[in-house]
Amino acid sequence: MSDLHGNLLGPEPTRLPVDPAAAALAAGEDPADVAAANPASSLAWATLAENALAEKHTVAAYAYARTGYHRGLDLLRRNGWKGFGPIPWAHEPNRGVLRALGALLRAAEAIGETDEVERLRGFIADSDPTAPAELGI
Repeated sequence: MSDLHGNLLGPEPTRLPVDPAAAALAAGEDPADVAAANPASSLAWATLAENALAEKHTVAAYAYARTGYHRGLDLLRRNGWKGFGPIPWAHEPNRGVLRALGALLRAAEAIGETDEVERLRGFIADSDPTAPAELGI
């Protein structure tokens, strides 16, 4: 009889470590200063992107969100993610990446990048089916 190991339904959820920028952002520090001090922080870049979207600076928001997205992919991969699988919203440290994805989706939508919007919509929903509602997308 063979011994089965692992999750037969798919990869285990990825749970990122606490983002070192989270405390500074929660304390009200300027997100630009936080991003400069923590350039690998998806949360800092997502915050910059969300602020830029709120101020109607769509191109800047797109750039910030794209940076947060790529830094998030790097972090996900370093933590065992293989390019697919759950990234639970309920795990607070994952929210920086998911927020960067949501901001990128909104910025891409604003500039008419339809293919990117659909790709991101699928990526977010596949990461966690609750994430689209949490992100308001």
